[in-house]
Order: sequence, then structure tokens, then C-alpha cells
Amino acid sequence: MVRKVCVVVTARPSYSRIKSALRALNNHPKVELQLVVAASAIIERYGNVASVMQGDGFTIAARAHSLLEGDTLIGAAKSTGIGMSELASVFDQLRPDIVVTVADRYETLATAAAAAYCNIPLAHIQGGEITGSIDEKVRHAVTKLADLHFVSTERARQYVIRMGEHTERVFKTGCPSIDIAREVLANPRPDFNPLDQYGGVGPALDLSQGYLVVLQHPVTTEIDETWDHIGETVEAIKRLVMPTIWFWPNVDAGSDALSKMLRTERERGALQHVHFFRNMQPEDFLYALVGSKCLVGNSSVALRESAYLGVPAINIGNRQRFRERGRNVIDVPYDCEAIIDAVRASIANGRYERDEIYGDGTAGAKIAELLSSVPTSIDKHLSYVDGQAS
Repeated sequence: MVRKVCVVVTARPSYSRIKSALRALNNHPKVELQLVVAASAIIERYGNVASVMQGDGFTIAARAHSLLEGDTLIGAAKSTGIGMSELASVFDQLRPDIVVTVADRYETLATAAAAAYCNIPLAHIQGGEITGSIDEKVRHAVTKLADLHFVSTERARQYVIRMGEHTERVFKTGCPSIDIAREVLANPRPDFNPLDQYGGVGPALDLSQGYLVVLQHPVTTEIDETWDHIGETVEAIKRLVMPTIWFWPNVDAGSDALSKMLRTERERGALQHVHFFRNMQPEDFLYALVGSKCLVGNSSVALRESAYLGVPAINIGNRQRFRERGRNVIDVPYDCEAIIDAVRASIANGRYERDEIYGDGTAGAKIAELLSSVPTSIDKHLSYVDGQAS
């Protein structure tokens, strides 16, 4: 029998995390892929990921308008509620056999809760990881709502099992985003110039002698300090005076303050060596990353794809503080001088050997095969109760 697998994509990073699995599901003879896009994935100011997905040949089965505009904490909470309501209607219409949700965003929680209350088995990708902040609360909450778990590392697998999940429902597949990194390494494009292909905003830059990539998001639990935090990074980039590609932040509480700082500095003419982008194809983003001297910010890309690609990365602050990392990462506080010193040290050190801490680049096919065949159930209980294995 063909199994209807509904994958919900809600934001720019979610697509890069799941793209290889979507391709494998789309081509699997025993799967009917139902692709649902929601929240910021269908909004132009955040890159309109839905149009990118359609350009990649995917058919969108449904759209759920669930994002309450604004970057406040209450906006995130209300968007979660709206998302749960809208996705419940989508699931009622599509009648999937299984729903798939990715990672740890608030929209992920909405997807998980809607599927659980609709009695639809839920598969969670990237559970069991430790980061801190609100992301970790959401990730572990989704783990407890999920029925199948596709984790990226052995440590994550062990943590999911220790949370009471049954071992036969926890699969170490690796992270699907590493599949894209593997393809990028196998098909180098030394002539790739993101300014020519995507335009963006800012001055024309000569990238031939090397450049930096910056990707920094607000930290929800430190929202009142967002302005100061991004200010330290902006000052460091100003003083380094290297050609820089800077990506706008995700739609999270605090993102408006972060974006305002960037626009203010740009309009003052203080960032004449910086070019800004909203979004790129997942592959092209990694090509831009491969061509850089160093990645600066607080994205998990520094720890996942960059480790596999061997790209030096400067991880700022607390957003990723407990996540597993490779040799390529230097951790620094929100401090201009520390960021500058780390960037210079990373550039002097050069590239790193490939690190497969988050997988070997075959996760998408593994996940698709499991989703097509593994037994599903909505019956759930702790695998270890009163000191006895159940």
C-alpha cells in the first residue's frame, strides 16, 4: 500500500533541513508525499520558501497562513495557537497516514500538537539535541508528542531513549542537511557568485580574495538584550573591514530589533563592505559558505553543515551552547574584541578536515525508506516505568 506522508515546512531553515528527504519521498514508489507550507515559509519578506520549493519541482498540497506579524514573545505564542488550528484543518482535509515535523521552532510545536490531537502518527526529525534557550524546551516537548524519531547523532539517540521513548522507534539517520553539503562538495562551483545570482541589497563586492558570511538570529530567552548582542557583531564586522555576505535573521521574537540595527547601520553608510540577502537555495547557500573564509553568528549551520564542509565558524553567545560541535567551531561571548580575535585566528588556521558528527550525507534516503515501511502507532507510554522495562 502507498503511505501518505505529510511533511510540514514552516520556515527557511526547515526546508534546508528536510530537502533531501523530500526528494527521496517524492521518488519513493510506496509514498504519496503531501507537502504543506505554513507560517514564514509563505511570506515574501522571509524569502518565500514556498516559491523556492515549487521551483525545485515540489507540488504543494496545502498552505496554512499561521504567522502573526511582529517579533514579540506574545506573537510567537499566538502564532503557535493559530498554527495548531490551521494545521488541524489541513490534516483533516489531507488525511495523511503520518505527519513529519522538523527541529525545534514554535511552528514545529504547533504541527506536533495538531497531529497528536488528530490521532495521526508523528515523526520528528532532529530530536534529542541539547542547545539551551526556548528551542530546547520545544524540541523535547515535540519528542514526547512524537511516535517516531529520526535523530542526527548517537548522543541524540541516547537522550531520546532516556526520555522514555522506545528504542525500536528511535533511528539514527543523520541530518538531511548534510546530504546537501555532500552534494556541494562533490560538485564544486568555484565560479559561483551569489551577488550575480541573487542580487540582494548593498554595494557590489569583490569576493575573489575571500569574504565572511554572517548569520545571526535573536535569542528568545534574551530578547531584551538583542540590540546589544547584534551591536557587538556589527562593530566587529565594521572593524574587520572584509567583504561580507550577511543573511537576514529568522522570524523569531527579537528579529525586528536585530533587523533595525542592520538597516540603521547600512543607511548610515557604516557597512559599505557588507551585502545583504534574504534567502538562497539550500545548495547555493552552502556554495556561498564553502567559498568563504569563515562563518560568523549563532546558527546551527556553524555546527552542522560547516563541520562537514570544513568551514571555520565563530559561534557567538548562548543559542548553540550545548549542541555537539566539531573542530571547526570557536565559541565566543557577545564581545566585539573576542569576535575579531576569533575570526582572525580562524582565517589563519584555514580549512578543516571533513567532520561527520551529524551524518555522512545519506539521511534523506534512510528517512524516506523508514517512513514508507516502519510500523506506526499512536499508542504511547514510557518505555521505562517504576524501574521496569515495559
